[in-house]
Amino acid sequence: MEANPVDAAVFDRALAVADAVLYEGYLLYPYRHSSAKNRFRWQFGVLTPRAWAEARDTADAGVAGSAEGWWQRTECLLEPGPGEAVVRCRLRFLQLVGRSIEERLPDGGHRPTGELVTGSGLAVGFDAALPRDFDLCVRLADVLDHEQRVDLHAPGGKDVETLGDDEGRPVGRALSRRWPVRASLIVSATRCSTPAPLFRLCVRVENTDDTTPPDAPREEALRRSLIATHSLLAAGESSFVSLLEPPGWAEAEARACANVHTFPVLAGEPGTRDLLLSSPILLYDHPRIAPESPGDLHDAAEIDEILSLRTLTLTDEEKREARATDPRGAAIVDRVDTMPPEIFSRLHGAIRSLGPASPNEESR
Repeated sequence: MEANPVDAAVFDRALAVADAVLYEGYLLYPYRHSSAKNRFRWQFGVLTPRAWAEARDTADAGVAGSAEGWWQRTECLLEPGPGEAVVRCRLRFLQLVGRSIEERLPDGGHRPTGELVTGSGLAVGFDAALPRDFDLCVRLADVLDHEQRVDLHAPGGKDVETLGDDEGRPVGRALSRRWPVRASLIVSATRCSTPAPLFRLCVRVENTDDTTPPDAPREEALRRSLIATHSLLAAGESSFVSLLEPPGWAEAEARACANVHTFPVLAGEPGTRDLLLSSPILLYDHPRIAPESPGDLHDAAEIDEILSLRTLTLTDEEKREARATDPRGAAIVDRVDTMPPEIFSRLHGAIRSLGPASPNEESR
């Protein structure tokens, strides 16, 4: 198994849905840092440091990604193709970025403040996140009946942005800091007892940080956590088997797959089986973004029309705070404020398919 770059186009067919998973719950309506629902962040796919998780007895082995633990496991079924079976894997997660605001003092020093008026508007402190991708390629023969491990590292860093007034004079600064995140990706495979050749592929992700004290507050543990953790798998000439609707000959093996804090579904266009999305949010096979949706609203089971209308009800001061909270929140407010009527009308409802009514329905 090699930590080499893979062709990014392999996963393009699933990235729209994968990005929705990545940012699900990132920032919830009303998109302001002062909102209660935005004070408890990162609801899905959180892999915390091991010692911290074990101190809280988070040993939950269900598929629900809302349960926090230090590892997650994907098990899926792979039908080998005519050539050598090769699986490409992309691990994706968010790395926390803490943003704080400091005002400039007359002597040139700085002190922390909750918010600051600048020439471009309002600046507030808020935890953002940086998306991280790690691409791996594995030959089935190399992991058959034994596991291989790859260690991953997302480095820390610190950035300082000077904040100025209308005339460009410095009035403060924004400090953005991220902490190192360490993880391991473990891949293994076993043969299944089925009439046709079939393999159970296991992909396990672990948070390997050993610097977070077990008694640290959650805010500190999140600094070195993998957030919204999920993976994409591409089978090449091989095929994945649906765990939701497996063929009869593979049904028992599908039931035996033990997924923890994530669940794999077929991705890409309906009818294809070469792409898999393992998500901490339960989905159906071949999920897609509604074509009527003009952009992500980051809310669970979002209803674009309702959330867009509610966003319009925000006062000017609330919209100002939302724009200052996070660039993604600002984009939502700006998009809704400038949305033309014809786009709103598309959000009111859609008919995906029509079919003839049955005789019983016609008589009602």
